[in-house]
Amino acid sequence: MIWFVAIGLGVLLALSIPVGAALFLLGFGLDAFFAPLPLIRGLGQMVYSSSDSFLLIAIPLFVLLGEILVRAGIAERTYATLDAWFSWLPGGLVHANIGTSTMFSATSGSSVATAATVATVAMPQAKKQGYDQRLFAGAIAAGGALGILLPPSINLIVYGFLTQTSVPQLFMAGIVPGLLMALGFMAITAIICAIKPELGGPSRHFTWRERFAGLPHLIPVFLVFAVIIGSIYTGWATPTEAAAVGVAMAMVIAAFYGALTIKNMRGALLGTIRTTSMVMFVIVGAYFLNYALGATGLGRQLTTFLEGMGLGPYGMLLVIILMYIVLGFFIETLALMIATIPIVVPIIVEMGFDKVWFGILLIVLIEMALITPPVGLNLYVVQGARKEGRLGDVMVGAIPFVFVMLVMIALLVAFPAIALVFAPA
Repeated sequence: MIWFVAIGLGVLLALSIPVGAALFLLGFGLDAFFAPLPLIRGLGQMVYSSSDSFLLIAIPLFVLLGEILVRAGIAERTYATLDAWFSWLPGGLVHANIGTSTMFSATSGSSVATAATVATVAMPQAKKQGYDQRLFAGAIAAGGALGILLPPSINLIVYGFLTQTSVPQLFMAGIVPGLLMALGFMAITAIICAIKPELGGPSRHFTWRERFAGLPHLIPVFLVFAVIIGSIYTGWATPTEAAAVGVAMAMVIAAFYGALTIKNMRGALLGTIRTTSMVMFVIVGAYFLNYALGATGLGRQLTTFLEGMGLGPYGMLLVIILMYIVLGFFIETLALMIATIPIVVPIIVEMGFDKVWFGILLIVLIEMALITPPVGLNLYVVQGARKEGRLGDVMVGAIPFVFVMLVMIALLVAFPAIALVFAPA
């Protein structure tokens, strides 16, 4: 049965069938060939129970928040300000890519949305100023991946929902690793551009007056982040309520910049509907598949198989990490999370590891999947914004940032306190 699931999921995804539909079809296959009872009769209850959660309302709200800020021009202003402050570093504008991605990640909750936003703003500058297209694009793809690690992260909400883990704890646990990874991205960029200055574009200088003049443009991002995380951390609001407050704050900011128009709001709402529909379809499909997996006993089979390997806790953890790295090459990230979490997390907990810590470790592994071929979504998003050149250039440019992610994984395993410093177990 394990091979049926693995091969079946691989074939369905290889046929370019939408992820949510593939999960439903695989569940139907398990029902037809392995289930002792007709599981399809519980489909209606599965669909209802998987979507009847107050926590999940946060997903469309956080998506809407990001959509409003994009249309208010916050990304462009943030990018210009960070360009002025980071231009002196080896790599100059590449650091602005990473910095803008980091700041926008703290409001959007989505890696793809972050990568798409920054790529749209930044890519025209790469050719104009003579930057190496590969490193420039790779930095945007990697920086965008921070969107699912820094709060408010949609993927962390999904993880908390599936594992019954505190979402506020997960949000707080993602801050330090997210910021460390952003610094790691900037460090590797500076090292590469110091060794090969021709990759970092022309040397540019801004006066201190120009730098300080742009700082007010960073206030909206910090304000939204402070309102969301502050209200959650102080206990004034749940993640869902904080998301609603964040949307209200984003609308105030858009109105301040004269961007709260019917056209912009219509675009923001349509974008929110498209993204939320995709996410919820995957969640509902995975919920039914997990139900089928449990009913047919696959979870028990896999647990027995892993335990039969005779490995200790860290040996087993290494196997799980390697499994996610390999699967991340071929399976879309949200589907990978939802399909594996119900099986893997109970094993992790049984071995004595913390669910919050593992959630952050898992997200870093998922981030790696976003920038590794052949399925890395951020690679395709950035290439779409480039509108020229080869996809392979973006893949090559992302390689140094994959190395940084591997280092972060090692650090999280060696020093769990990195994730738990603000979210103690």
